[in-house]
This record gives sequence, structure tokens and C-alpha cells, in this order.
Amino acid sequence: MKFSDIERSAWEGLKPYLDTCLLPVTGLSGFEQPWEATQELEYLRDVMDCVEGPFKGRIVTYPAFHYIEGPHGADAVNAVCCKLKAAGFRYVIVITGHPSAAAARIPDADLLLCPEAPDGTVLDAAAFRQAVNRDVQAMWQAGAAKPSESSET
Repeated sequence: MKFSDIERSAWEGLKPYLDTCLLPVTGLSGFEQPWEATQELEYLRDVMDCVEGPFKGRIVTYPAFHYIEGPHGADAVNAVCCKLKAAGFRYVIVITGHPSAAAARIPDADLLLCPEAPDGTVLDAAAFRQAVNRDVQAMWQAGAAKPSESSET
């Protein structure tokens, strides 16, 4: 579900079910030509389809973080992850189609998904969907095994 599809009056009722935030990271540098930026955004959209469709009803997709190049880019994404958790999301998944973004250190993301490894290996759509399904389910199961913050003493 996209953030823009949630009305203010419906949020409190939906919040217990929508515990996971999907934070897209385009990975643009600013050096892209307009057609290259379009290509990157279209690729990210296709990558996101592997998560948004299968997990509709539990995941809220937030606006994309487009630029992360430079020494503080990953820190900025990580800060957004922290804020999303403070806003009430239990899990934050960072998703990208760009291998440099996938290699970034984002410790407060619960999961980082990318079909392309830094070594250039690219998963085809079916293999990426399988990996996404496995990794998201494992994240949720590991979280379910932990006591919730409200039940800790």
C-alpha cells in the first residue's frame, strides 16, 4: 500500500496491520542524463513490484530516497529508517535496484533488498521474487520470536 493511499481517519485502524515500511532508494548520483534517471526509476519500480504485490496489506511504501552518493548518503538513509521506526513501524525494508546503494551500511534497516550484487551478479525476476519472499518471511518470523517492547520488563 502506498503512503498516499492511507487517509488520516483510517490510519489508526490500519496501523496494527501495516507494521512494515518499504523505503525505496533509487541510488542516483546527480550525474545522470534525464533518460538515465528515468531508466533508474523504472527499474526501481519493477524491483519494488516484487515486494509490494505479494505483501500488500502489511507493507506501506514510503516516498523514494533518490540520492545517496557521498560520505553521508547512507547515514541519511539510516536516519530515515530510525525516524520511521520512531513513527511506529516495527520493520523497515530498504529496497534498491542499484548495487552501490545495496552496498551501503544502513544498520537500522531490518532488511536491504537488491537484485544486483556489488560483484555484478544479477538475479532474474523469478529468483529475486523467491529471495524476497524468503527474506521478508524470515525477518517477520525472527521478529515474532522476540518479545515485543510492550511486554518487556
